[in-house]
Amino acid sequence: MHLQYEDFEKIMDIGVRLSTERDRNRLLMTILDKGMEITNCDASTLYLYEKDELHFKFMKTLSQGISRGLAGEVIDLPPVPMKEENVCSYAAIHREVVNIPDVYASSRFDFSGPRQYDSLTGYCTQSQLVVPLANNENELIGVLQLINAMDEDGSVTAFNEEYEIIIRALGAIAAIELTNLSYVEALKTQIYSFVEALTTALEERTPYNALHTRNVEKYASLLADYMTELHREGKCGKSFDPARKEQLMLAALIHDIGKMVVPLSIMNKATRLDTRLEKVDDRFALLKALYEIDMLRGRITEEEYEAAAEDLASELAFIHKMDVIDYVSDENCEHIRRLAGKQHVSEDGRTLSYLTDKEAESLSIRSGTLTVRERKEMENHVVMTSKILEKVQFYKGFSMVPKWVGAHHEYLDGSGYPNGLKGDELDLETRLLTVVDIYDALVATDRPYKQPISQGKAIQILKDMAEKGKVDLQLVEWLDEALKKEAEKIEERG
Repeated sequence: MHLQYEDFEKIMDIGVRLSTERDRNRLLMTILDKGMEITNCDASTLYLYEKDELHFKFMKTLSQGISRGLAGEVIDLPPVPMKEENVCSYAAIHREVVNIPDVYASSRFDFSGPRQYDSLTGYCTQSQLVVPLANNENELIGVLQLINAMDEDGSVTAFNEEYEIIIRALGAIAAIELTNLSYVEALKTQIYSFVEALTTALEERTPYNALHTRNVEKYASLLADYMTELHREGKCGKSFDPARKEQLMLAALIHDIGKMVVPLSIMNKATRLDTRLEKVDDRFALLKALYEIDMLRGRITEEEYEAAAEDLASELAFIHKMDVIDYVSDENCEHIRRLAGKQHVSEDGRTLSYLTDKEAESLSIRSGTLTVRERKEMENHVVMTSKILEKVQFYKGFSMVPKWVGAHHEYLDGSGYPNGLKGDELDLETRLLTVVDIYDALVATDRPYKQPISQGKAIQILKDMAEKGKVDLQLVEWLDEALKKEAEKIEERG
């Protein structure tokens, strides 16, 4: 039998398929299946070279319906040592294709292993074609062992020598692609190590933010998996294959990297005054002492002193209340404005204000703990995240990460930051990150500046935001469903 044009066309098609396959196991299975298909053989074994041994990866025998390793399970057979008396090892050591027409008639190699296997299983190993898998740098990747070529009548025959060319070509292409995949995996590992290093740095600055990062990753994964499940059921037009989800997970892990440059006084600001409250307490104690001195020196009466002391106590209690209250009303803002205008005037004309301008500004924050300036500094973390990531040369499989991360505080109606993007300008992944980022911020139990709220209330807040056109309502609903489903699974296991 001579090689036909169709044979060369087939290997070209296989080469294209191998070059586009990004899953290592599927690529390895393709090598095994196509090797068997080209040579029309009954059985095969694929070994991978690791730690100076050949390890069983896949085994397949059509006539006996045997298929091992193809589902990801480990084959519990000892690895083959790199000794020349073993045909697979010989092919690997010398990077040479070995064609054995009849195992039982050959004394060239030690075939005690196949003979023992035959006696245990009733199989009859006859012909073998053993092909080393080496890349363009002659680095050994593994070995493909094809067993029992079949003729047109279904009888076992020797492997056609002319097919050695095609199988060697298949092995070379496969080895190169496996090497390329290894390079890609190395790049991914490098990127993830970079992310882990930055996340560790964030954790050292403020522990709650590191937990937030992990939670955003967890919720993003949960929602992506749920959407993929719905897609399989025909209920969702979008899904996340492994590569797409992997990119989303990296974006989730790195989405707050810019917070490395946000001052801790802002990051961890627990109340409106935060650490400045202690200074206010000390000042009010000083004010009381100054009024007492005024009384002792006869500048004010005892009744005036008592009135001043009572007023100080009342105003200080008001300040403590405003420091932690959820919302500061117009009436309270006016009270703070009047309070900021109060001051003690000493005998020599020196003045001491009850509140500084910054303290009055902080106490007048309607909700939250950050002033306008502080909030702008906090929001700038998104810009800094983008600047940091601009310096990173991302592998093409992660090329969208900077775009998604840089926009995770944008809203659909254009009211977000930093660029006021809206609608279709925001990718699905960006909108998903926005939803899970807000959700975790609402339910988080370790934020120094807020109390956590329930899952149900957090979802309702997100739905209210969706009704105002800020976030994707469908994603909010799917997150709600995914969280409830996950809770049910936990309850069943517990």
